Amino acid sequence: MGIDRSHIRPTGAPFHGIMPGNKAVSLGQIDLPITFKNSTNYRTETLTFKVVEFHGTYHAILGCPRYVKFMAIPNYTYLKLKMPGPCGVITIATSFWCAYECEVECYEHATTIVASKELAAIREEVVEEALDPKWSAGSFEPIEGAKEVLIYPSGPKGKVVHISTMLSSK
Repeated sequence: MGIDRSHIRPTGAPFHGIMPGNKAVSLGQIDLPITFKNSTNYRTETLTFKVVEFHGTYHAILGCPRYVKFMAIPNYTYLKLKMPGPCGVITIATSFWCAYECEVECYEHATTIVASKELAAIREEVVEEALDPKWSAGSFEPIEGAKEVLIYPSGPKGKVVHISTMLSSK
């Protein structure tokens, strides 16, 4: 984007959801002014983004916290984003074709990651962490210390859920 790296503030918090089964560490975070507009109406807010140093299909990701700041409402069916502006509602629209091209690019990027050796290593780590001797593959038997609770107490008997009695208060 041509932004000097001196504008990036360090942050030590990793985040998840970018690389399957692994945390990502950002280079830092940066505040950028973001403007949504049409020909007669515009709105600018400063948003904080985490900066990462790997290739992705998006240059920036706007999620729920960013929509809240703009009081924006996305409509995925019509591919529109609407928000209040100083002169009425601002509507940002795209085309089905543009959305399709983005989806194809995401698919190709995900396919590349899946085919990589790095993902195989991540899978091995996740499998090792997930192995628990209390659980056996294909077994749906409740573990020790599980309490049987009726799903619908005032209805027909028989449907129950097992809840561990060893859960922490959190």
